[in-house]
Amino acid sequence: MMIAVHSRVLGPAVGGVRLRRYAGWRDGLEDALRLAEAMTYKCAAAGLSFGGGKTVIALDEDVPLTPTLRQAALEDLGEFIESFGGSYLAGPDVGTGPADMVVLRRKTAHAFCVPEEHGGTGSSSIPTAAGVLAALRAGVRHVFGADSVDGLTVVVSGMGSVGSLVAAGLPGARIIVSDVDETKRDDRFEWVGPGEALRTPADIFVPAAVGGVLGPDTAGEVEARLVVGPANNQLTTDSVADLLAAKGITWIPDFVASAGGVIYTLCREIEKLSHDEAMTRVETIGATVDTILTANTTPLAAAMDLATARLKTT
Repeated sequence: MMIAVHSRVLGPAVGGVRLRRYAGWRDGLEDALRLAEAMTYKCAAAGLSFGGGKTVIALDEDVPLTPTLRQAALEDLGEFIESFGGSYLAGPDVGTGPADMVVLRRKTAHAFCVPEEHGGTGSSSIPTAAGVLAALRAGVRHVFGADSVDGLTVVVSGMGSVGSLVAAGLPGARIIVSDVDETKRDDRFEWVGPGEALRTPADIFVPAAVGGVLGPDTAGEVEARLVVGPANNQLTTDSVADLLAAKGITWIPDFVASAGGVIYTLCREIEKLSHDEAMTRVETIGATVDTILTANTTPLAAAMDLATARLKTT
């Protein structure tokens, strides 16, 4: 297991706990480093007084994840997090959830999103999806000159806890969904195989599964005019943003669009705001998207300028 801290310039580093299988532990380390950096810019662009971090528990591909091993790993991680003395704060991520945060709390107070019955805010999926929808609506205004998604075709790739909420939150649109898990099929939406999602003709593409979906080769396959979604690290390299822009595709940076969960959690659990107050803060993602889409540069460059300016002036 590893904890990566990218920046504490704005405040304590925050980042989720990712528990997944890797071909080797170095792949997990690379993931942790990339994701920690993305969290720095996510917090900075969102106006939060926190830095970026990430935890990865890297499972070998052939090691069974028994309940005993899972609990032991989480308890060890709790002690690891506690050793940071409050300079790194953890929450759920891929492979973990609110129940796992309860296990961490046995060893450290610096774990968030425990279930409401334990005094926390529970899953951050709803505010994360709300933030994506706020970003998507702002994108639709700029790209299509429309106030709604009525009549537009949206492809959602990844029907997990956030992707499924995004798909359900777009009434009036034609929704096509995809997932590697066939059991995620939903009678409310059309379905395509995961290998076809990116190249399916649509107005909007929503990456809501794993990162790295947009690279130099795959960028040319995108059919949508607007790309916005909750998946982290969607681009294999920053240069892909220029390729998308050259093709007339507006890509809203993932660290802007996916910030709803961390905004909500920190507003509730640190600032002690009410649910409604925190959700109002989540909706400000739409205004951030307005700002970056009206800049005289690519959305990625504008978002990075916004984040780095705050990091430099703090």
